[in-house]
Amino acid sequence: MARLRIQRTTWPRPALILTDTPRPTCPDCQGAGGHGYVTTSPTGEFDGIDYQGCHCWDPGRRWTLLPLPHRTRPTYSDEPPF
Repeated sequence: MARLRIQRTTWPRPALILTDTPRPTCPDCQGAGGHGYVTTSPTGEFDGIDYQGCHCWDPGRRWTLLPLPHRTRPTYSDEPPF
């Protein structure tokens, strides 16, 4: 069962999207959506963190609800209004 929420995204363009979220009662990830694992090189140096996603969540499941206009900076004038 999907747990949906509304988010605001800025890429590839500003929009409101409906997206899937991890299941908070998942026994594998406890609602985090996955686990990060520290990886090391053969010499024992820190090589980064690999992320393993959980089966209870699909981060690619998203639908655009409403495209938003690009924000522009307001222009101010020092002239009186009348």
